[in-house]
Amino acid sequence: MKYVVIIGDGMADFPLHELGGKTPLMVAKKPYMDMMAREGFCGKVLTIPEGFPPGSDVACMSIFGYNPSHYYTGRAPIEAYGMGIELGEEDVAYRCNLVYLKFLHDKTLMGDYSGGHITTEEARILIEDLNKGIGNNKFSFFPGISYRHIMVWKGGKWEMSTTPPHDITEKEILPYLPAGQGADTIISLMNDAQRMLTEHPLNKKRVGNGKIPANSIWLWGQGKKSHFPSFKDKYNVKGATVTAVDLVKGISSLIGFDTPLVEGATGYIDTDYRAKAEKALELLKDHDIVYIHIEAPDEASHNGSIEEKIKAIESIDRDVVGKIFDKVGDIVQFLIVTDHATPISLKTHYACPVPFVVFSKNNTQNGCHSGYDERAGDKVYNGEELVELFLRGQ
Repeated sequence: MKYVVIIGDGMADFPLHELGGKTPLMVAKKPYMDMMAREGFCGKVLTIPEGFPPGSDVACMSIFGYNPSHYYTGRAPIEAYGMGIELGEEDVAYRCNLVYLKFLHDKTLMGDYSGGHITTEEARILIEDLNKGIGNNKFSFFPGISYRHIMVWKGGKWEMSTTPPHDITEKEILPYLPAGQGADTIISLMNDAQRMLTEHPLNKKRVGNGKIPANSIWLWGQGKKSHFPSFKDKYNVKGATVTAVDLVKGISSLIGFDTPLVEGATGYIDTDYRAKAEKALELLKDHDIVYIHIEAPDEASHNGSIEEKIKAIESIDRDVVGKIFDKVGDIVQFLIVTDHATPISLKTHYACPVPFVVFSKNNTQNGCHSGYDERAGDKVYNGEELVELFLRGQ
């Protein structure tokens, strides 16, 4: 048996007035996912244990079958591993967003958590220049994809509270600045970066072209080096992951999965869905299980776009689920799942049980007649239970 897991990041939502009291999953045209829900086994999974932040780091760790209560040390060290950054045992990694801060006469707002969704090429220039300008033997900046980067503090502090910038869009930043031991150092670093980025020629060019400047950094998601047992040792199958997001690459690499580069995969709503499906089919030839992670619905939710979220869900169904389903035989079992809810009304993540379906062509069941959406399934599993269910059966 071969196994395929398709994660539509942030697909779950709340009912929306604009959709007649339905969610994007309910109204999206997704014949493959709905067929699998009606003929497969449906349930819900609680991916965010009590007391944990409702982020994709915790949620995806759960979906890969690792209890965050045992393995979670922070988001940034996972992403750092996915980027090939070596951390010492005393080093602290921080997620480093390029952001746009909106300066008003009496306050500063988080104008855009992604610096206007700055391109990877532009971002590399800014991050590399920051590393030259304010980096030193203690602080190093590493470029990632688009607005997502890493800062490493050698022998640094990490037991402080920080806030994801996508949680505070259009809010005043002052109440959400880092707090706790070492926070003054982090805030000072952010201020130094803001002064440098505001005057950077690339940002002046962006403003001249009518674009939002990436005029600051926002440091969050800190943690120390992560350690995981291998997926092969834990579940006795060989795996790979298709993703464009360093966070998911990091989890995959830490558990011993192959994580190949996929041309055209962007980690945004313009990603090449079919290229991801084609890579997954290629990987299935010599792997037992392949995870496919698609970030697009989550990004659409952060942007507050109902239209883009529905479009992303339909693209996942047509170009990922459908393409793989039509190509594989009866020996492939599917798991369709979302890592967490990202309600458009909140524009951020929300911890609640989210729907999943397990389906195989040669084992049809009397599943959920409404199809794949927030109403699917009653019994709630945790992440490890879901992976065991998927691999071993009900």
